[in-house]
Amino acid sequence: MPTPFPPYEPHGPEDEELDEGRGPRLREIPFRMLVPNLITVLAICAGMTGIRLAFENRFELAVAMVLIAAFLDGIDGRVARLLKAQSKFGAQMDSLADIVNFGVAPALVLYVFILDQARSFGWIAAIVFAVAAGLRLARFNVISETTAKSEWQNYYFVGVPAPAGALLVLLPIYLGFLGMPIDKSTGFIAAGYTMFIGFLLVSRVPVFSGKGIGGGVRRDLVMPFILVAVVYVSLLMSFTWETLTLTAVGYLVSLPFGARAWSRKYGPISRLRSAQDGPSDAGEDPKD
Repeated sequence: MPTPFPPYEPHGPEDEELDEGRGPRLREIPFRMLVPNLITVLAICAGMTGIRLAFENRFELAVAMVLIAAFLDGIDGRVARLLKAQSKFGAQMDSLADIVNFGVAPALVLYVFILDQARSFGWIAAIVFAVAAGLRLARFNVISETTAKSEWQNYYFVGVPAPAGALLVLLPIYLGFLGMPIDKSTGFIAAGYTMFIGFLLVSRVPVFSGKGIGGGVRRDLVMPFILVAVVYVSLLMSFTWETLTLTAVGYLVSLPFGARAWSRKYGPISRLRSAQDGPSDAGEDPKD
């Protein structure tokens, strides 16, 4: 008797086992394979709930839901690697969830909070950011599947990553909670800022990813590292909007320094390779 739902094959239909005379054989999937996907689904639920709360004018909870979605997105891949539960299905689902959590949800929450003051210009800004997030994620997927990568891509992102973009684009809301007036003038400023963050997402600015420091912490720095983390979390819990504002501003300020560090370390190598390869047959600029 056929089942009402198709079998779950995390790695693709080519992994189905055939039972003689009966077609595909249903087999059990280890529960650890489902855990990362459940986290991704929870992230989608958080992002969608943030949109609903924004329409209900419960903006603090709406922002919290978007940030929770970002946190869950940050751990689902790590949980998958920890449990050895990576799958093609999970990777595709994670990408689709990111468009909702880091593109659509922040744009709509921001529009309801302040961008609507700029009328059509504010709506255009929200659309630009959401589309830019989708383009950023598509480019990231293409780069991830590329076998030949430059050395610097192990340490830098190409453009601002989508989760960081969601954190940055909500800066007008943090400032609104701190007393910034919500009117037509600030609405236009917020719309311009929103489009600026959208362009940062699709830009080719090298952004330090932190992967290079993920290998470990020196023994003499373990205690200071833990104390700094405790202080930051304590500030985030006690002075949430002030801490998020400083975090977003600090991230923006760090971008030129990260690009300068990339230029000093990898820029000469990139220019040398471009000069050796010469212009492409398609007439592209070798500096690209």
